[in-house]
Amino acid sequence: MESRIIYNFNKNSDLQNWIIVDDVVMGGQSSGTFSISANGFGVFEGVILLANNGGFSSVKYGFPRIQLDGYTKILLKIQGDGKAYQFRLKSNSEDYYSYIASFNTSRDWQEIEINLKDMFPSFRGKQLEQPNFSDDHIEVVTFLIANKKNEKFKLLIAKIELQ
Repeated sequence: MESRIIYNFNKNSDLQNWIIVDDVVMGGQSSGTFSISANGFGVFEGVILLANNGGFSSVKYGFPRIQLDGYTKILLKIQGDGKAYQFRLKSNSEDYYSYIASFNTSRDWQEIEINLKDMFPSFRGKQLEQPNFSDDHIEVVTFLIANKKNEKFKLLIAKIELQ
């Protein structure tokens, strides 16, 4: 089966549907930005501050529903900064919870493969008592950093695809 691109970044990428959500929504002071690099990659970067119960930054992308039709994995082509991140998805954009997979980055380009069935439901950092991902569609993907420490971060994203 051919892979299906969820998002493939390039120099002309329109970031209108990519939204930063930081801990400022609950009083924190962390700050993230999302832009396109000169080489055409998505750049999620900023600073995490634990003050005022803060500690996370995320960038989310909402899109018209994609049917999974036999796809079982997400492939991320990314270059990180040696820090841990989460990849999250929602089957329905209005769901209060997300399905989560954590991954570690290096300073080199990596292909991170995530099995959809291994993604567990979570809300505000707590795993929920319900089954892992098993829906047949998705509408939102998110990258999040929340390592419980004050730190700068930078994640380059080339591509997100279904396999």
